[in-house]
Amino acid sequence: MPETPTIPDSPATAPLLRLSGLEQVFDTKRGKVPAVSGVDLKVEAGKVLCLVGESGCGKTTTARAAAGLTRPTGGSVEYLGHDIHRMGAAEWQEYREAVQYIHQDPYASLNPVRTVLSSLTAGLRKHKKVKGRHEARQAAARLLEQVELTPAESYLDKYPHQLSGGQRQRVAVARALAMNPKLLIADESTSMLDVSIRVSLLNTLGGLRDDLGVGFMFITHDLAVAKYFAWDGEIAVMYLGKVVEHGPTPQVINDPQHPYTKALIAAVCEPDPRLARSKKTIPLRSAEIPSLTALPSGCTFHPRCPLAESGDCDTTPPTLAPLDERRRLACHVVARDHVAAQAGTG
Repeated sequence: MPETPTIPDSPATAPLLRLSGLEQVFDTKRGKVPAVSGVDLKVEAGKVLCLVGESGCGKTTTARAAAGLTRPTGGSVEYLGHDIHRMGAAEWQEYREAVQYIHQDPYASLNPVRTVLSSLTAGLRKHKKVKGRHEARQAAARLLEQVELTPAESYLDKYPHQLSGGQRQRVAVARALAMNPKLLIADESTSMLDVSIRVSLLNTLGGLRDDLGVGFMFITHDLAVAKYFAWDGEIAVMYLGKVVEHGPTPQVINDPQHPYTKALIAAVCEPDPRLARSKKTIPLRSAEIPSLTALPSGCTFHPRCPLAESGDCDTTPPTLAPLDERRRLACHVVARDHVAAQAGTG
């Protein structure tokens, strides 16, 4: 049966950001490294999409491609229905202002020889959004107030080394807000902060989402952080460059379907000793993560998967297919059992 042709979204109905078949292959001395393979995701205006997974699974590579910082080797990145790498100069400028990136390390992302005022107003001055020093200073003060660094005047003339880690990261967030973005891509932006500061910053980011309608692509390896920040959004679980489960956060957290997602959730520390003793563990077949330069055949998770079966799992890569109305899954065994269960109740 011939496939139905895909009708492209119009700018009015298109999501804020769409990744279609995104691929990123790096050439190294050890051979080609497929860091990202066929990722299909979208972020709607004012919504949160969390990318979660172990270190090295492709989260940051996906985020950098989404921000236009790298050009993917395959697939496309679309902003409001337009491929960003086919945009004209004016469209590209609009996209670069609308999509801002918050880096992981607040100690490295700020220029050490620039004051907070200089860092916050560099973009505003470059794009002629302020006139004169007084207007620039007022704009910088408003940005600091948005991220709850008050009184703003006490921070404007400080250098990064005079700030704590949490204060630096808030300055980085304020800098990202300077262009009035529609989407913030936060790459592990709370992972280097103390727990109490982390929660405070997450609350600030949540306030920006609710008050300004800013969309988020939030990258984290911590499912507890994903649950806290994106409860009303979606989670996409990545493993070795591919999305293996994607759906609304409550469903993914409370009722995970993919064996890898179950293993991630089982690995989250439980502070209550009674709950910890009753918590189910997921016995993986191996703790070793395969190398991206020598990926296993079939499903790349099958050497570690407790549900792996010979035949399909070790020969045929699973596709990320709809499991129900809002969830997608890439697992031969779970998909087969789900279809059988649906047929039994039908």
